[in-house]
Amino acid sequence: MRQEQLFDVVVVGGGGAGLAAAIEARESGRSVLLLEKNPALGGSTAWSIGSVTSSGTPHQKKRGIVDSPADHWADMPGFAGELDARDNPELRRILCNEMPATFQWLLDSGVRFMGPMPEPPHRQPRMHNVLPNSRSFIYHLGRRARRVGVEIRTSMRVTALLQEDGRITGVDAEGETGLMRYTARGGVVLAAGDFTNGPEFKARFMGAQEAKVEGVNLTATGDGQRLGESLGGTIVNGDLALGPEIRFIAPATETFVRRLPPWRWLAVFMQWSLDHLPQAILRPFMMKFLTTALAPSTTLFEQGAILVNQRGERFGSELDKPAWRLPDQPGKVGYIVIDQTLAQQFSAWPHFVSTAPGIAYAYIPDYRQNRPDVYAEAPTLAGLASQLGMDASVLASSVAAAPVRPLGVGPYVALGPVRSVFVHSEGGLMVDSQHRVLGADGRPVTGLYAAGSTGQGGLLLKGHGHHLAWAFVSGRRAGRLAAQAVR
Repeated sequence: MRQEQLFDVVVVGGGGAGLAAAIEARESGRSVLLLEKNPALGGSTAWSIGSVTSSGTPHQKKRGIVDSPADHWADMPGFAGELDARDNPELRRILCNEMPATFQWLLDSGVRFMGPMPEPPHRQPRMHNVLPNSRSFIYHLGRRARRVGVEIRTSMRVTALLQEDGRITGVDAEGETGLMRYTARGGVVLAAGDFTNGPEFKARFMGAQEAKVEGVNLTATGDGQRLGESLGGTIVNGDLALGPEIRFIAPATETFVRRLPPWRWLAVFMQWSLDHLPQAILRPFMMKFLTTALAPSTTLFEQGAILVNQRGERFGSELDKPAWRLPDQPGKVGYIVIDQTLAQQFSAWPHFVSTAPGIAYAYIPDYRQNRPDVYAEAPTLAGLASQLGMDASVLASSVAAAPVRPLGVGPYVALGPVRSVFVHSEGGLMVDSQHRVLGADGRPVTGLYAAGSTGQGGLLLKGHGHHLAWAFVSGRRAGRLAAQAVR
């Protein structure tokens, strides 16, 4: 038997955008329910590096950086390049204008940052990295939401939107407590992330091969987009995404940095340390983060590294979209094989194995020390093949057929397993400047709002820190507007 409950605003999704929407709606004096399909809050926000890009921050002012939302707005097309014609400049202006106040809102919530970091074509350093890790967003916003009285229910999947006389009136959901119907007097905010792990969406917008590639966040299945489409909503820029790209598999156990509790005093101490301690002390600490599930530099392949599957076979040119072919290999994984010369070359600047923007660079010795689970070394190819469970003759044939140059003498190093992933997609529901979902006739669906990746509305968010910035800006605005619409 279905149970029913009444709220002013119902928010679908418990990541950064959903929490921002729920907090704003509740602080506007409305009763708010937040539904999250997973057992815990987090969404893709918790999987992110944690960069937020903004002008006019206290961090900029402390360094004497003069910046403005108008300059931020003008710089963003430099990231889009030839895709700029597909951008939504109106939503871009909302993002840039609202972000300084939203950055302060995050600070007021207890979140702490390092930075700002330069990232051309930004003319000013605008990228701020969260401390100690991206879980800090969820920890502090989750606490704020509960403190102000948002009702949060996890393990509840929304299955349908309710509509009456052309107005969205609530949702149906199911979970451990059974079937539930939640009525929303003001509206429903869809903030369920993107569809990087939704094969049907990727097949429709990108292609059959892309549909085989998993997302970093395995639960990002496009639930919000699906609900919006059921009422005539339109997905725009569904063919654009970061990926497929090759990444190292995540450590079997979480790294020290990921395990750090997001306490405010710890973040403040880390911020002080980054400003005052020498790099010789900080670097080993940073490497614990930098050698996790990041992308190996494509320069490895340009300089002669080869990519083989679990059998030791090359499966196409390493210089021609290898991430697209990797999902067809056994176990969907591969290994990067290099010789002594490349190992020495990628042990110092400017040839790094991986990097995180504004933090540091990781080299071969860093992977040897911090990631023994993805690092193998042997004096001979036969020895390396034995360690990896490959046929030595097959691996030797692959090495001899290297496209740039045959690998030289040992010792030989294998980095992997690596896999192919989508990091985030740009495909969101078309919305107006009030974050209302637009129906098939181009008119707003009354009572239905979308935020974050679900409500990206054609906005191009290239560069680091813009996806999270949009999540928080659009979430806050959508929650506030839904609260104002309560009848």
